Amino acid sequence: MLFDRVKSLDDILATAEKKSLHRSLGALQLTMLGIGAIIGTGIFVLTAAAAQKAGPGMMYSFVIAGFVCAVAALCYSELVAMAPVSGSAYTYTYAVMGELLAWTVGWALVLEYAVAASAVCVGWSGYVMGLVQKATGFALPELLSRGPSWSMNGFMPTVDFTHGIVNVPAIVVALVITLLLVKGTSESAKVNAVLVAVKVTALSAFIVITLPLINGENFTPMLPNGWLGTQGSGVGVVGAAASIFFAYVGFDAVSTAAEETKDPQRNVPIGLIGSLGICTVFYMLVAAGVVGSVGAQPITSAAGAVLSPDSAEFVARCAELTAQGNAPIVCSHEALAEVLSKLHYEQVSKLVGLAASIALPSVILMMIYGQTRIFFVMARDGLLPEKLADIHPEWKTPWLMTIVTGIFVAIAAAFFPVGQLADISNSGTLFAFFMVSIAVLVLRKTDPNRHRPFKTPMVWVVAPIAAAGTLFLFFSLPTVAQLVLPIWGSIGLVIYFLYSRKHSHVGKALAGK
Repeated sequence: MLFDRVKSLDDILATAEKKSLHRSLGALQLTMLGIGAIIGTGIFVLTAAAAQKAGPGMMYSFVIAGFVCAVAALCYSELVAMAPVSGSAYTYTYAVMGELLAWTVGWALVLEYAVAASAVCVGWSGYVMGLVQKATGFALPELLSRGPSWSMNGFMPTVDFTHGIVNVPAIVVALVITLLLVKGTSESAKVNAVLVAVKVTALSAFIVITLPLINGENFTPMLPNGWLGTQGSGVGVVGAAASIFFAYVGFDAVSTAAEETKDPQRNVPIGLIGSLGICTVFYMLVAAGVVGSVGAQPITSAAGAVLSPDSAEFVARCAELTAQGNAPIVCSHEALAEVLSKLHYEQVSKLVGLAASIALPSVILMMIYGQTRIFFVMARDGLLPEKLADIHPEWKTPWLMTIVTGIFVAIAAAFFPVGQLADISNSGTLFAFFMVSIAVLVLRKTDPNRHRPFKTPMVWVVAPIAAAGTLFLFFSLPTVAQLVLPIWGSIGLVIYFLYSRKHSHVGKALAGK
């Protein structure tokens, strides 16, 4: 039977006790970790891509994406309070729906965490190179500071190296963060707290400057590309919501730290919901500042067609407008700093660019952190080589897993543009969120008497809304991003049946022993 291997919550907790991670994180640290994971490339960089897809209507996109995340966070909170161990959606699916589906979720989470980390590396590269150019006049050749453009010709990918070959700065930051994580969780959390303070300060300064300068005319037309755009194009308000969803991804990384948290039943829900609420307020104010102060209308082709922000034609059109000296904000690789420059706040623009360059690595840190903890649990369950779950005797971290993940992140960051990485990451995230929303309902039926330190309110309304919302956003992604998930999942299934199923501890009746 394919679905007969279910690892009960009791067995999961027993396994965690035998080979556990050190508990050192409190509610404040978790909230800061959540904010550190959430606020990043999504708001600092992808605001421009969202404006190209939806124009001023991206305000609605932030609301839609934030709402889906909020209902998903309520589902996460119930499960993580019941099972405060590493593994996130993978662990919960294992306990409720069995090993095969748990493997598919864990494999999909690679698209969430590792690919998201790569996207942030690319976003950081844009900001830091812009900052260096403003400060010194030096500009790294474009061929070495951005990856190639990718597109689909039918079902065949095509690559355009005209404007970029490899993103060297993105590789560097990925490897530096990996080394930091190898050194230890507590140290990483302390560094993260400082970086979060820098990010929040930068966004606050942006809001204070831009909100008084809002011009109502910049919100017209509000929906230049409509609500839905064309099927598979990823444009329109909903298409932008599916992409800007990336700006909220990261709150669930808090759940991957459950096994390293003191009093997780109380502190993890606080970290999840608190970080999401704080970030949502910031996002709405920043988006209003961008649209209202300088405008956010999308650019089109000569024929008037809407251009995808990651297409070679869009890159060429932006290069043309930049050469003319009138490139709109949708073309920017450093959107918030560019807005301030357009408003003639050059010094503040440089400071915001500096803040992004300093603080975006905190998001990379949390994404690689989350990925390694999920792989750690999968290896601990025997689904991946157990050697990868080895804890370093001095640093107390899964060091081998961290290094492998860091190398993967660096490679993806080197050769893919930020928008496409974000969309691919979203496909894995939305699948994981869908499975969590289903798991909450299933567990309410199969184990109704289990103690639930946190209960999802109105679960039979909230969880179905979360499931429907994730599906809706998934099918609003560009076709390329939609196709990546089943292809990636198929590769994962091959690995599962060739290796993981044979070495599974549950399969060997070793769970909890």
